[in-house]
Amino acid sequence: MARGSRGDGPLDPDIPAAVDDAFAFLFRNSTVNAVIAWLTVAVLGGVVLDSALDVDLRWLVFTGAVGVIVAVPPVVFRSWRTMLPWELLCVGLLPILVRGLFGGTVGTFAVYVSLAAVALVVVGELHTFTSLAVTHWFAAVLVVLVTLASGAVWAVFRWTADQHFGTAYLTTNHALMTEFVWVTLAGLAAGVLFALALRRRTRWLRRATSRVTER
Repeated sequence: MARGSRGDGPLDPDIPAAVDDAFAFLFRNSTVNAVIAWLTVAVLGGVVLDSALDVDLRWLVFTGAVGVIVAVPPVVFRSWRTMLPWELLCVGLLPILVRGLFGGTVGTFAVYVSLAAVALVVVGELHTFTSLAVTHWFAAVLVVLVTLASGAVWAVFRWTADQHFGTAYLTTNHALMTEFVWVTLAGLAAGVLFALALRRRTRWLRRATSRVTER
């Protein structure tokens, strides 16, 4: 559903104001939040550099793609303080932060929860920076779909690398199907939590509106 300029608010009455409110939350303009967020980005940059030096194609592509997504808000708004909430950023960058700070890895489900958080950011950026406008239920469904699509693209990338660069990122078909189960569960969990958060924000907005109109 198309919309006008970003400062105009929803043009369609079917789009709850809470949706805009929720997506605006993704791009905080706070100095404290920005400082914490940029510290996590610094760790991301370190992992990108380390992956490049080690010629680790998988981590280089993953961290590079996440870095581009994270950089969109400050670049578009031209303000270093306009960053994603540091809590969401930490969830999205969890595998990268663990690798950069501790040199280890996280479990498969944690990786795909991270992927779901990145999917939420992508949906938020599409809603905020493009002509796409979504209702709360469609936003939740879109988070699930983007998570599933990201998992599929990641599997295709690893298969291509194995075929052309002699890597061994994919082991067995059973392992790949297990990963798809994990990414599906993570995507559904993220979609449900996002829908509940939007529903709660909608109720809060209605209560706030009713208090104002009663005065």
